[in-house]
Amino acid sequence: MSSVGIIGIGYVGLVTATCLAELGNDVVCMDIDAEKIASLREGKVPIFEPGLPELVVKNRERMHFTTSLDEIFEKCEIVFIAVDTPPSFTGDADLSRVFAVISALPGLSSGQHILVMKSTVPVGTGLKISSELARQKMDNIAYVSNPEFLREGSAIGDFLNPDRVVIGSREPEASERVAALYTRMKAPILKTNIATAEMIKYASNAFLATKISFINEIANVCEEIGADVTVVAEGMGYDARIGKHFLQAGIGYGGSCFPKDVAALKQIAGNSGYHFQLLTAVIEVNELQKRRVVNKLKKHLGPLNDKTVALLGLAFKPNTNDLREASSIVLASRLLGDGAYVKAYDPVAIPDAARSVRGVLLCDDVLTAVENCDAAVLVTEWEEFAHLPLAEMKKRMRHHLIIDGRNFLNAEEIRAAGFTYEGIGHS
Repeated sequence: MSSVGIIGIGYVGLVTATCLAELGNDVVCMDIDAEKIASLREGKVPIFEPGLPELVVKNRERMHFTTSLDEIFEKCEIVFIAVDTPPSFTGDADLSRVFAVISALPGLSSGQHILVMKSTVPVGTGLKISSELARQKMDNIAYVSNPEFLREGSAIGDFLNPDRVVIGSREPEASERVAALYTRMKAPILKTNIATAEMIKYASNAFLATKISFINEIANVCEEIGADVTVVAEGMGYDARIGKHFLQAGIGYGGSCFPKDVAALKQIAGNSGYHFQLLTAVIEVNELQKRRVVNKLKKHLGPLNDKTVALLGLAFKPNTNDLREASSIVLASRLLGDGAYVKAYDPVAIPDAARSVRGVLLCDDVLTAVENCDAAVLVTEWEEFAHLPLAEMKKRMRHHLIIDGRNFLNAEEIRAAGFTYEGIGHS
């Protein structure tokens, strides 16, 4: 098996490193965060991802952690870049971390290497990097685009059992060597040019975000005409051309990928002179969906000034502690802006929430969160919330109102317990 290097041990980098080790490779993991590297050497995993800590422990003999870029290139011919590419204030992806790696390469030019881009980068980035490598006369470094398609909460399964593997390169030999890392997986390997590989990543996420905004628009119409969006989505999903995935109406998408990638693709189109009207609408619908939840609260409670609202769930989806672009942050901000007091509970994300959610009282359990509240809003569909202690909640809440922002709860059970229930897209 190969020795493989990973630069950037964040979410994508650590999952990639661990899964490549699981496939039998020796993996050298590099990050500039010395504290993170020290923790990983002790077997402490800094992110919440089901199954990841156990897999790190299982493969610790094949995983080596360092802060040295030199060590990566001394030991590995194939080196993945998995650094963060957050959105900039213009909407473009911030590539400063990517180019910080590229700028450090000239002093590491001995030996033959393949540089593999796992980070999500705008279309055209790979060609710029390839041109820069050529300008610096680093003919010993080949460039390959290999976008990731990991879902937080199920990333291990997504890596080891992918729908497809996409590899973009101008050099067939480099493409084949990267493809060889995935030969144990029963998945199509699509080899193409660099720009196409980059676009597949953006187009995939933008399409899934479009499905979410579409079903949310349908949900809003369903509320006006008396239809049930849950049944509508089920009926649509039986059509193989549409599929059942990403047709769950709610309060919109969030996380580290969809908001960033949709905005970046819209910006890429704009920079090339094309106005991507559909994505403009997708983004607008997603932003407005949170406002509809606030309006539902006002419908039952009147003005929200001095009202107290509990948010059940803070992470952008269950089985992760990720709060990036989470609906809870937007919702909390709008409630606070309307003069409401906001309390919140999440089974996993509370330790990270203090940095991201300002002005919200963070609680250790559901009952503490709903104490003296006028309403509770389900924001994240954690399995724990499928079995709410309704009788005790009713005793502790001032008003008995539950807004189900994910259509996750049992409406009949909640109403039978004496609560007013509202979901998304049905009466």
